[in-house]
Amino acid sequence: QVQLVESGGGLVQPGGSLRLSCAASGFTFSSYVMSWYRQAPGKERELVATNTARGVGTNYADSVKGRFTISRDNAKNTVYLQMNSLKPDDTAVYYCHARSAWGSTYWGQGTQVTVSS
Repeated sequence: QVQLVESGGGLVQPGGSLRLSCAASGFTFSSYVMSWYRQAPGKERELVATNTARGVGTNYADSVKGRFTISRDNAKNTVYLQMNSLKPDDTAVYYCHARSAWGSTYWGQGTQVTVSS
């Protein structure tokens, strides 16, 4: 059974940091491109960051470049999103996503991040 379980969300003040984790199981984690998406109230889900299979490359949305870092630990089947210098506009539900080269995709259930003073 495939599972993606996010954790690490919460309430943080502007300028603060959070680290999200996504623990994967039920598939060959190292063969999948792992990404983080987010969806704010009333907005479409958007891609935040991507880490290619085996971690050879990363991509970021312009809005988070220089502030967020995606990483993965294939030994632990876990992908992370380190978020620094958080802004109120970063408030959203953050989702973990897995995609294989042959088209299989999986989503996590999401974790809420709220940036507010």
